[in-house]
Amino acid sequence: MKRSSALGIAVAVGLAFAGLSVSTNPAVAAATPGVAAPVQASDGAYVAQETIVGPRLVDLTIQSPALGRAATVRLLTPDGWEQRARGDHWPVLYLLHGCCDSYVSWTRSTDVASIPELRDVLVVMPEAGAAGWYSDWWNGGHGGAPAWETFHLSEVRQIIERGYGAGPKRVVAGLSMGGFGAMSYAARNPGMFRAAASFSGVVHPLRDVSSWLPFFARTGLDPYALWGDPVAQRDIWQDHDPYYLAKRLRHTALFVATGDGTAGGPFDAPGRTDGLEALIHQENVDFVEQLREQGVSVTTDFYGPGSHSWPYWQRELHRSLPMLLAALETGRGVMTHAPQY
Repeated sequence: MKRSSALGIAVAVGLAFAGLSVSTNPAVAAATPGVAAPVQASDGAYVAQETIVGPRLVDLTIQSPALGRAATVRLLTPDGWEQRARGDHWPVLYLLHGCCDSYVSWTRSTDVASIPELRDVLVVMPEAGAAGWYSDWWNGGHGGAPAWETFHLSEVRQIIERGYGAGPKRVVAGLSMGGFGAMSYAARNPGMFRAAASFSGVVHPLRDVSSWLPFFARTGLDPYALWGDPVAQRDIWQDHDPYYLAKRLRHTALFVATGDGTAGGPFDAPGRTDGLEALIHQENVDFVEQLREQGVSVTTDFYGPGSHSWPYWQRELHRSLPMLLAALETGRGVMTHAPQY
């Protein structure tokens, strides 16, 4: 292969255990005889650095015009990915992180990197900001950075499809804020994702505006910069709220899971309750009712007692995988091992 991105990965593999990374800056590549400029998105976003961070794990640092800065995307690569030839591609699972966390969370807090059924899938775990909410921000009507939806669905998607083996078969899953992202992205971009899964997702923010606006403010961000005022800019809120986009999910396989925040969950201390999960549970109940009223099929796992925490989200990832893999047509639609919790 003559792509400098592929060259960067090959060199990085050789240097991984020395803790080194590889720059793929287009200016550097252009100044190097015989080395083509690395793959770029249509707006000029490019991979500035590739770093091997563990077995099958590669971090891409992307210089993003949509964000006005660099952001990182972690790839969990399939078997044979390092030796890929031009034209090789794999089905893709996007995993979206929650609020106040980052792209490292899925590999830090779950067993995703050791799930056998994902060894023939490219798993993409992008940075989404501590509270980016998977949206191009309104910013008082001026738009501009951060534009997370553009980063993920245009810049990242183009880069990994042009240079990192991602194919056209895609599914998406996420937790909490990422559950919102999974459903909002799938609904706002019909046909882009074959399936979407939400674990404790914020799937109806307009239902609980009085709770979410203070929550946004506690993250240190202007709560009205995201989608504007929920009254004056209600149309913008509705255009992102999965509840109001339910009919657009008619041709997408769906999985929706949440606890109800009551005590007695298998992964919680005795007597623990969780008001956040209780709030989110009601949003999910309304969302599922709306889906069914619109004639949209959905698989649910409303598992009762349980908190807003990682052990449940790992379990729900496993429970949703047969649906996600069936949508990707990997032949792995039925789990072949019993996950341990």
